[in-house]
Amino acid sequence: MPDGLTTRPSTHRPKETMDRLTAAVTSRGMAVLARIDHAAAAAAVGLELRPTEVLIFGNPRAGTPLMQAVQTLGIDLPLKALVWQDDAGKTWLGYNDPSWLARRHGAEAGAARILEAMTAALEAVAKEATG
Repeated sequence: MPDGLTTRPSTHRPKETMDRLTAAVTSRGMAVLARIDHAAAAAAVGLELRPTEVLIFGNPRAGTPLMQAVQTLGIDLPLKALVWQDDAGKTWLGYNDPSWLARRHGAEAGAARILEAMTAALEAVAKEATG
């Protein structure tokens, strides 16, 4: 897997995994900003792609302090999660590790509490979506 990407298998089909992720995110007070269906976009131009969706979501109370420290983090925030089906038919959920994002931008100083909370929230919603 790519560096900094946390992945977990899902016991559900891709659409159900994404629906469950969306519900888990909103139940925790985070805002869903977009749900992007890459497979549908591919089909619209005559191309095939196994189920592949991205959810963009977040909470400005968590992300803003990180961007105040290092504004380039704005390219990686809000958070994103990817749900996809591999060539064997297995469903996966993946997201960028918040600590890896902070290291990428040099934003670790003083951010431990926020990064721990973001990581815990991501782990919780991923577990709920895939379990």
